[in-house]
Order: sequence, then C-alpha cells, then structure tokens
Amino acid sequence: MDRKVFILLSMIISLSILLVGCMPGDGSYSKEDPAGFLSGIWHGWIAPFSLIRSVFNPSIRLYEPVNTGWWYDFGFYMAIISGFGGLSLSRKKNKDE
Repeated sequence: MDRKVFILLSMIISLSILLVGCMPGDGSYSKEDPAGFLSGIWHGWIAPFSLIRSVFNPSIRLYEPVNTGWWYDFGFYMAIISGFGGLSLSRKKNKDE
C-alpha cells in the first residue's frame, strides 16, 4: 500500500473514532453532570455526522437531552450558525453577474 494512502486512511479512521466517541445522547451525561456550553459547541459542530449516524442508530441524538439549558443551547446554535453560515461567506462571488 502506498504511504500516502495509508496516512490518509489512518487519519480518516482516527477522525471517525473521535467524532463517534462524543455523540450527543450516548449516555455520557447525567443530571449531576449535564452537558454545558462547550459540549453544546462540540455537538453543534458534529451535528451533520450525528444526523447521519442517528439514521442507523436511533439511540444517538442530534441534540443532548441532558443539558444545562440556555448555555448549552447557545453553544449549540452558535456552532450550527458559524459552521453552516460561514460556508456561504467563504464562497467566491462571480463578478461577471
């Protein structure tokens, strides 16, 4: 196997394990230790991956049900807006139109 292909596959597998290990709704949060602001940011960033995974595993949620409330929501929506809205800002506009 070519070295570049091996490195690329290793990086894809590592990234997949990292993303899957921190999905919302996986039971890692409790009422004593709910998901907070930083967890909300992380769950917002990985929301597309959570959505795809939830199709195959219904126990994985897009949004963590055990959270701190407003702060978790703020972090989640901030990440969603910056991730998806930021894509439209980075596109080059055609000046001929």
